[in-house]
Amino acid sequence: MADGEKKGLVPLSEALAAAREAGLDLVEVAPGLKPVCKVLDYGKMRFENQKKKAANRKNQRTQALKEIKMRPNIDVHDYGVKTKAMRKFFDRGDKVKVTVRFRGREMAHMDRGMDLLSRVKEDFADDCKVEFEPKTEGRLMTMVLAPKNN
Repeated sequence: MADGEKKGLVPLSEALAAAREAGLDLVEVAPGLKPVCKVLDYGKMRFENQKKKAANRKNQRTQALKEIKMRPNIDVHDYGVKTKAMRKFFDRGDKVKVTVRFRGREMAHMDRGMDLLSRVKEDFADDCKVEFEPKTEGRLMTMVLAPKNN
């Protein structure tokens, strides 16, 4: 039993005796109507399962939502800095929420914000897809972009 051979249907007392004889544990691996048990070192099995879970967590990458804030009359260089940061976020696999904030008299020119967001959409058309189209909520106009590779 300890060497991996299958014994078939065995009474519990016989299985426990075989496990004691091998100096190992009798572990139920598939509970149910007819439970399946193995004779193995339980501590070693737990340790290997912990290592597998740790390796899976290490390779797992969660997708974060990053936010880029802009103003409707953003300068060319400032726009370049923001788009460079957005590109970095997309390369890491993160989603980006682009927010245009209006203050004071800028509220009269909401079309400038829409133009800015459409410019962002065009600049990143090959790298990402629009997850949420631009919408206005009070003084903010927002749009969410997600990388295409995900």
